[in-house]
Amino acid sequence: MSEWYEESFGEDYLIVYKHRDFGGARREVEQMIGWLDLPSGAKVLDLCCGMGRHSLALAEAGYEVTGVDLSEALLREARSQNGAEQVTWIHSDMRELPLAGGFDAVVNLFTSFGYFEEDKDQVKVLREIHRMLKPEGKFIIDFLNPAHVIRHLVPHSTREDGENLIDESRRIENGYVMKDIILTSKSDGTPRLYHERVKLYPREKFQEMIAEAGLQLKKVHGSYEEESYDAENSRRMIFCGTRP
Repeated sequence: MSEWYEESFGEDYLIVYKHRDFGGARREVEQMIGWLDLPSGAKVLDLCCGMGRHSLALAEAGYEVTGVDLSEALLREARSQNGAEQVTWIHSDMRELPLAGGFDAVVNLFTSFGYFEEDKDQVKVLREIHRMLKPEGKFIIDFLNPAHVIRHLVPHSTREDGENLIDESRRIENGYVMKDIILTSKSDGTPRLYHERVKLYPREKFQEMIAEAGLQLKKVHGSYEEESYDAENSRRMIFCGTRP
């Protein structure tokens, strides 16, 4: 049986998440550049790059960028963008990368973590981040804040996007935030069903896994606008650190 992330990041994902814009990615990258403090030409790995929004903005900022994703559909979209030739695009599972390492920085953004059922698989990802980095290389992992998600969860919403009706149901179940998405085309009325599941790791557990992977945490931001993380109110947990 296929895992949810093998099914959900196809062509329809581009419809559901069309509102994630490239301008927003550029603003986030501007903040990340300040946190990473890297020289022009530094090698950056965008792990789970999706449709390439952040990879392209990082390349535009003067870095040598590699974007990795498991979804061929999202990589096709990334390769179709202006400036895509500046980025090296690679199809791979994030737990086992076909790369030798040597990166100055690794970024993992937009909650591209917590997809697996076993903690050991999440730690595999963190160990790959460690392996990809040069000594003193830097990482950023942008994850959701579980407390904020639980408090502000919208159980059900619907919207239209051109020819498509998008119905989204959300719930907290067994330590995961779950989402069911039904996409229905107005023209043929055939529903297409997708699932998403992300494990809700509190800060303390996430820090334990970072340490287990041999990485060193330096700072946790609450968003791209917040200097510090607040457990109750921050929207995100953005972990910044280094490979010792």
